[in-house]
Amino acid sequence: MDLGLKDRVYLVTGGTRGLGFAAARELAADGARVLVTGRDREATQAAARELGPGAEGMAADNADPEAAEELVEAAIARFGHLDGVLVSVGGPPAGGAEEATDEQWRAAFESVFLGAVRLTRAAAARLGEGGVIGFVLSGSVAEPIPGLTLSNGLRPGLAGFAKSLSLELGPRGIRVVGLLPSRIDTDRVRELDALSGDAQAARRRNCAAIPLGRYGTPEEFGRAAAFLLSPAASYLTGTMLPIDGGAQHRF
Repeated sequence: MDLGLKDRVYLVTGGTRGLGFAAARELAADGARVLVTGRDREATQAAARELGPGAEGMAADNADPEAAEELVEAAIARFGHLDGVLVSVGGPPAGGAEEATDEQWRAAFESVFLGAVRLTRAAAARLGEGGVIGFVLSGSVAEPIPGLTLSNGLRPGLAGFAKSLSLELGPRGIRVVGLLPSRIDTDRVRELDALSGDAQAARRRNCAAIPLGRYGTPEEFGRAAAFLLSPAASYLTGTMLPIDGGAQHRF
């Protein structure tokens, strides 16, 4: 199936590694042009080179209040227009409620939540009919993940914001979607497994709770993201798609 991605333009934050890069790679592979961002300039340039001639990189910090407008304007300046945005940010530090400090909460809120709000607000002002805004969230939207209190507190709120945004932008023909990854085999998930003290044992326990019996691959996540962001998903909005091998037993 042709997803209709050829020559469409996407801005992907957190696009130098992990899930953001996996999504950018699938978009670029299907002919989209992509501006990938991350905090480290060299990493963004390396990611763009790996993605191919239709990609460019730009260093930015989602927590910077000026970054949202700068990124949207840069994507339009470099490629001529903007068709979609995928907001992906690294997860906040692991830890429980009693040990999370006010400063950690503030930093996580600025990066994970408010940075996403700013970026989508800037993008919505420039997107036309057929545009799309996507959020990389987490399975914690539906069920808290032990040891990830900061993420558990922020991701569900961002999902609620995304659903509200879908109602506001729908009449303009702009879609808003969310992706809820669980155990995708990235550096972040391997780091979380290692916090248990026995990464292999943690992985076995987690796999046992997944109906498909294994962790997902970044490629599997990226393909799902590319579909949701593509014109092929033109009648999907306000939806949160679990990408978790069946771990969430919900409709």
